[in-house]
Amino acid sequence: MRGRGILFYAFAYLAFLYVPVMVLPVFSFNNSEFIAFPLSGFTTRWYGALASDSAMQHALGNSLKVGLVTAVFSTILGLTAARAVTRYRMRGAGLALGFIALPLFIPDIVLGLSLLLLLGLSGFPLSLAAVALGHLLVCVPFALTVLIARFEGFDRNLEEASADLGEDDWMTFWRVTFPLMLPGIVASLLLTFITSFDEFLLAYFLSGTEATLPVYIWGQLRFPERLPLVLALGAIILTVSVGLVIVAEYVRNLGARKPMVGA
Repeated sequence: MRGRGILFYAFAYLAFLYVPVMVLPVFSFNNSEFIAFPLSGFTTRWYGALASDSAMQHALGNSLKVGLVTAVFSTILGLTAARAVTRYRMRGAGLALGFIALPLFIPDIVLGLSLLLLLGLSGFPLSLAAVALGHLLVCVPFALTVLIARFEGFDRNLEEASADLGEDDWMTFWRVTFPLMLPGIVASLLLTFITSFDEFLLAYFLSGTEATLPVYIWGQLRFPERLPLVLALGAIILTVSVGLVIVAEYVRNLGARKPMVGA
């Protein structure tokens, strides 16, 4: 009886999370500007209209630029920090990790407003570069979490063996550490890219006149006739995001230790 209750709770929880999300692609094929059941008919014209929307394509390009820059720098910073934390005994390492993760617990609207005031006082212009700086605060903790887990499952004897064979620290990193860390690095790149690509509030405060895709979508919601295009765009983003998360999780688990038979 208890098992059935847990199973029912699990299905109810999944339905609560994903049924509202699945409404998005359903209405993106609706042959009407009005969001209501029953559907007026099946059409793909909203997806075709996206191909001629130059403003949307420009916003998409901005999000891709910010996402790629954020993913690369977040992963580099996370990689160096994860190696330092897992390889060396450092005073205050736990406190430092807590401060790095702190932006995840601060409401985005508070963080965005604080960054807006700070950049204004420093004279830094509102731009895509400012958005990327803001996204680094949010994405570095994700990269650090993934990479620390990868380093903790890393056999340090391999690095010691490389050093015994005459390789210096740099070549040991490139020939031994980096190939074994590559699945974690790729997973970090994918997860931080998704996080940056989907982030709205920081981009809303810091983007200035160069809107990212989430900011563009928010602006389009003021016009009812644009809603079907937003639904079609949202369905595409949802599909791609889910695919990237699945790929990131698969890559993250590559090379994981498997228990030896008979051990």
